[in-house]
Amino acid sequence: MGGFLRRCASVVLMSLALASTGLAADGKSHRVSIQVDQNDPQVMNLALNNATNVIEFYRGKKEDVEVDIVTYGPGLHMLRADTSPVQDRIKQLKAMAFPAKIQFSACNNTKQGMEKTEGHAISILPDATIVPSGVVRLMELQERGWSYVRP
Repeated sequence: MGGFLRRCASVVLMSLALASTGLAADGKSHRVSIQVDQNDPQVMNLALNNATNVIEFYRGKKEDVEVDIVTYGPGLHMLRADTSPVQDRIKQLKAMAFPAKIQFSACNNTKQGMEKTEGHAISILPDATIVPSGVVRLMELQERGWSYVRP
């Protein structure tokens, strides 16, 4: 019986290996969400580096890729028009990404909390999209099969 189980396990493993290479060969789209939850220019730049590297890697393979950099908590400063230390890099990345898709998601819960604390409206960069909740956005992307990276 032990030999039979080993043969079955080998068949299953080979089938999985073939199935996974078959998916990549079919031109499956790659999708990654990158979390930024710190008001730290090094973390923000690392997230932008990660996104750039992923886009360039799949561009070189002529495969589609989607990237969503999701900011919340102190990380929202990355996408604030008045405090972002990486505004120019965001514009450059947005411009170079095509035909890859990139989104910069700004947490509305955090935005509203900051507005209440600071006593004034906060502007988000025009290259960003406001989402109801950064954490929920990350959850939903992962539930839809997106990969997740936290620099």
